[in-house]
Amino acid sequence: MIKLYAPDSYVAASAAVRCQVVNGCGPGGWKVDLIPDTMWGLSVAPACDIHDWMYATGQTIADKDEADRTFLNNVLRLIDGADGWFNQLWLVKKLRRLRAREYYEAVHLFGGPAFWAGKNPDTHLIAACEASARA
Repeated sequence: MIKLYAPDSYVAASAAVRCQVVNGCGPGGWKVDLIPDTMWGLSVAPACDIHDWMYATGQTIADKDEADRTFLNNVLRLIDGADGWFNQLWLVKKLRRLRAREYYEAVHLFGGPAFWAGKNPDTHLIAACEASARA
């Protein structure tokens, strides 16, 4: 059995609560199919679900960075622990590790809007033209 890292809040949450937050790989909605839940036939959805949870519960940029690193670590655990002759082929592992790195780079570089979504109260948001106005 492959064991993945997950924060205490994820482990303690019921399946019903988790389902309200996580959606596998990708942003959800119609766009979810743009980012596969598999890497060369191996499902990495559990790592994506934990990453989704950590994004939803994180509050700081350090939390985002931890979620991204945890995601990569969990995907690599899935790759290294996969059973079956096909999963043990050197080339398959190499291709999956390259894809894992691409997924990590994508969330690390472009995941900010997803991480910060809904975290800034409206009372702290101002129009862009007001932000640059000089007194």
